[in-house]
Amino acid sequence: MRPNRGQKPIANTFDTDAKRGLALVSPTAIYVLMLLAVPLATIVAFSFWTQDFLEIDRTLTLANYIEAFSDPIYRTILLRSLWVSGIVTVITVVLAFPIAYFVSFHVPAERKALWIFLITIPFWTSYLLRAFLWKVILGFNGVLNSGLLGLGIIDEPLTFILYNTNAVVITLAHAFAPFTILPIYVALEKIDRSLLEASKDLGEGTIRTFTRVTLPLAMPGVVAATLIVFIPTIGDYVTPRLVGGPDGLMIANMIQTQFLKLNNAPMGAALSVLAMASVTLISLVFLFANRRYLK
Repeated sequence: MRPNRGQKPIANTFDTDAKRGLALVSPTAIYVLMLLAVPLATIVAFSFWTQDFLEIDRTLTLANYIEAFSDPIYRTILLRSLWVSGIVTVITVVLAFPIAYFVSFHVPAERKALWIFLITIPFWTSYLLRAFLWKVILGFNGVLNSGLLGLGIIDEPLTFILYNTNAVVITLAHAFAPFTILPIYVALEKIDRSLLEASKDLGEGTIRTFTRVTLPLAMPGVVAATLIVFIPTIGDYVTPRLVGGPDGLMIANMIQTQFLKLNNAPMGAALSVLAMASVTLISLVFLFANRRYLK
């Protein structure tokens, strides 16, 4: 059958749509390429070079990676960073789920917006200011120790809550709490309430309904919250510097030291690549383990 006059061939239409879509995507693609891909490629390239006093030796070598794996300091700090990030993630998700559940299932619809508004209030203040406040709260003569001493609960100030890993975990868990509450809340809001009623009609109790219906359906939000917290916390260097002390420093602090104090950009780049690779591997394993909930 011959096409009607004035009707464009289908191939030409597809070609025009493709060009139009490419024109729309190109600015964003160029922006991402310039601000993400190029710096990342530069860091990877630096990791295979070496520092020769003030000059960069561009001879390709694995010396930085060999040193990173062989030096116990780097291994210890990287493992500590992964451990702290994992603990912070578990704590925030466990504490955030009941809050998100309460807002989704027990708060009246007309008040949910107010609760979400209240949850996001910590974002109103600077992250640096919040870290300083925790330093004041957890300090030797801080609010917590002063209160406990005044109540007679303790005889001397607690020393295990500041300038160590514990202080880093507490501060990061507070800072990233809203990031875990919101995605879990969104996932809970998407659950069809009729499924919960059907479960109860079939004789399931509240606990079994939660474990067999609510929790599996909310897992996409839990997975999202886990990744949202785990990935950035391993790269945090402000909180460990302010409240961590020598025993609370993380891999980002070592990277900062290599770049800004030791003038060894290739070593800092190698540590950055190792940190990114570790986070990527753990995240992929976590996603693979939860793939049945993400279909």
